[in-house]
Amino acid sequence: MLTLDPEKVCHIVVKARAFGAKEEIGDPTRQELLEFMRNLDTDEQIELVALCWLGRATYMRDEWEEALSESEAAHNERTAEYLLQLPLLADYLEEGLAAFGESCEKFESRNL
Repeated sequence: MLTLDPEKVCHIVVKARAFGAKEEIGDPTRQELLEFMRNLDTDEQIELVALCWLGRATYMRDEWEEALSESEAAHNERTAEYLLQLPLLADYLEEGLAAFGESCEKFESRNL
């Protein structure tokens, strides 16, 4: 079961897409994204990584508990940097959300 707030995931999706559209050194969007992910609590960071793995099909929906366990074992203080280096981060997170029947559509009208 996904306990991470989908709105937080969608915020990351929006920011990751904005960051991916630029490739500037010292980009403030990159820093904002890193800080947002770093400020998630440990359980949220673990779920975020597992959700990303689910979205890129490293794990299937019925392997969610295994993905969480592996993410917990791999968790460290560089989680945000790990995620940000994934070129398809936004896509992976959206696909992961879709596996739980969630989407960012309901949050699109908000200023994430």
